[in-house]
Amino acid sequence: MEIEIRDDFDLKKIVDSGQCFRPRDIGGGVFRFICGEKILHISARGDVLDVDCTAEDWATVWGNYFDLGTDYAAVRRDVETFAAGKPYEKILRGAADFGRGIRILRQEPFEMLISFIISQRKNIPAIRSSVERICQRFGRRVGDVHLFPKFDEICGATVDDLTGLGLAYRKDYILDALAKISDGTVDFDALKNFSDDALVDRLKTIRGVGDKVANCVALFAYHRVDRAPVDVWIKRAIDEDFGGENIFDAFGRNAGILQQYVFYHKRSRK
Repeated sequence: MEIEIRDDFDLKKIVDSGQCFRPRDIGGGVFRFICGEKILHISARGDVLDVDCTAEDWATVWGNYFDLGTDYAAVRRDVETFAAGKPYEKILRGAADFGRGIRILRQEPFEMLISFIISQRKNIPAIRSSVERICQRFGRRVGDVHLFPKFDEICGATVDDLTGLGLAYRKDYILDALAKISDGTVDFDALKNFSDDALVDRLKTIRGVGDKVANCVALFAYHRVDRAPVDVWIKRAIDEDFGGENIFDAFGRNAGILQQYVFYHKRSRK
């Protein structure tokens, strides 16, 4: 099926943007995405996407997943307006242009929580490796893909079950997350109705979940696009490029989208 796109949309940049760990470039211009139990193969020819899903799945699953209801070109124009006349105007405009095509994916909360717990002090290839090992050990196999495990498929895991997955000390954090989900301290459905601050605070009750991980879950699972997680790359950008100013707080609305542009640009310039 063919889908026409009239906005910023770059599959490679989305996959490489640091917000997702299971999508893959499988070669020949084809990318594979997984959303829950749905698997999509997608490629782009200019403004036309070739997808192997039904029209119903595109309308009910993938359109939302790729956040097609948001005008990202308009966000970039807002960045240009915000940057105008500031000392870091050139850098910020460059980041927004370099990141053109990135979209904030609407991903599954449990997967994001476990994935970003794993992400602490790991580079992206190492995160992907550990996430994939978890899928292979606990997730259901569909064709040649192991789905990310549902909570019920991993909730009984022990330290021994999590050994050999490249998790190190993060095993204890994952077990605490499983316990807090089990006892209702963290209720993913209820969190949808929390304010941004309350959502982040509740996630931080999990051992090992600090501001960065909680804000990543808020942004990438709950689409709280005003949240801008500060990891090592964003901290470097604030210190080295923006004179110590947290420009994301100043940008406000859609700060999380700006964060993705800056993160992708900064990490690519390393």
